[in-house]
Amino acid sequence: MRALLVVNPAATTTSARTRDVLIHALASEMKLEAVSTEYRGHARDLGRRAAESGEIDLVVALGGDGTVNEVVNGLLHHGPDPDRLPGLAVVPGGSTNVFARALGLPNDAVEATGALLDALRERSARTVSLGLASGTPDTPDEEVPSRWFTFCAGLGFDAGVVGRVEQQREQGKRSTHALYLRQVLRQFLEDPHRRHGTITLERPGAEPVEDLVLSIICNTSPWTYLGNRPVYASPEASFDTALDVLGLSRLSTPAVARYATQLLTSSPERGPRGKHATTLHDLTDFTLHSKVPLPLQMDGDHLGLRTSVTFTGVRRALRVIV
Repeated sequence: MRALLVVNPAATTTSARTRDVLIHALASEMKLEAVSTEYRGHARDLGRRAAESGEIDLVVALGGDGTVNEVVNGLLHHGPDPDRLPGLAVVPGGSTNVFARALGLPNDAVEATGALLDALRERSARTVSLGLASGTPDTPDEEVPSRWFTFCAGLGFDAGVVGRVEQQREQGKRSTHALYLRQVLRQFLEDPHRRHGTITLERPGAEPVEDLVLSIICNTSPWTYLGNRPVYASPEASFDTALDVLGLSRLSTPAVARYATQLLTSSPERGPRGKHATTLHDLTDFTLHSKVPLPLQMDGDHLGLRTSVTFTGVRRALRVIV
């Protein structure tokens, strides 16, 4: 097997020595080329090159969810074709590793490498769904390039939190769960739209859902993790279906306390609920419009402000070794 290993040298939970051990373990089982990323978007470029070469059977992403997202966008640059394109494997090296953990992989890089080698020997793989976010035609955002996401996207409040965390990390702060919780509080105190939502969700054959403060789009479940605790925004979301949406139309202090408690106590059977919560399951096509520009995030990566985004849920988009 010919494989490309894309290594993020800045991955927060693996040392250089650990990465060397993992590279040697993988190289013992396949013809491996290892490349360390050198700039933002480099993993995407490497994934695209592997897909276009026709010579690579497998791309392994060693890093966090951002690295995985870039590799996936490179692999699917010309569209999904799981029978032709290289497969994807993931060795988690970030702070949260939602995609890898949602696939059932261990959160430890060494253990995950062992699981990957076992899966390769057993020829074990699955084909998963992905989400695609695009600029909406006839809107100011229509020229925004399309981008794939593996586990979640968000427009509004949660994306604002992601943006704040990124600013803190650029200033040298470590990505910790405490950092995220502090930024949630700051976003709550400073968000001017948390009482009166500006987002409208439109989908074919249904009435629009209006005045949302936030919209969380899930491609799988759980939505994220707080340490070892899984958090379920859309418990029915699955790699075998299209996209699920959780929309909240109010974030007053009592509403935040209620929904935060529901998220922290969520389970595979029960997620957030209430008169200000909208939950939608297995959507293949829908659009989010906002009256004002709002932050957008995908797979935990802040992508700036948008007023309109069209989402597509694509089943059987990518073959993953697991």
